[in-house]
Amino acid sequence: QVRLVESGGGLVQAGGSLRLSCEVSGSIFRINAMAWYRQAPGKQRDLVAAITRGGTTNYADSVKGRFTISRDNAENTVYLQMNSLKPEDTAVYYCNAGVAEYKSPAYPRDYWGQGTQVTVSS
Repeated sequence: QVRLVESGGGLVQAGGSLRLSCEVSGSIFRINAMAWYRQAPGKQRDLVAAITRGGTTNYADSVKGRFTISRDNAENTVYLQMNSLKPEDTAVYYCNAGVAEYKSPAYPRDYWGQGTQVTVSS
């Protein structure tokens, strides 16, 4: 059973930093792309940052230069370093990963974490 668990969210003042982590567990054959999404109240869930298995990254324009996504394939973990946080970054942040299990190595599917709250005060 594949499971994604986020950690590192919390309350921080504007200009501060947080580091989110997402660990994938289960019978993992391979993890493809990993990503962070966020959803604020009344808004849709939007992509924040994504990283391929080979390390190629992509960022939403609103976080470029402030956030950094990285991954540790040996630990099945993806990180999001968030610097210079702004009140508009306040949202629930969700981890996403494309995972193939040993039981079906050729058929990966998307998995989601439960989310972690990030609140940035003004």
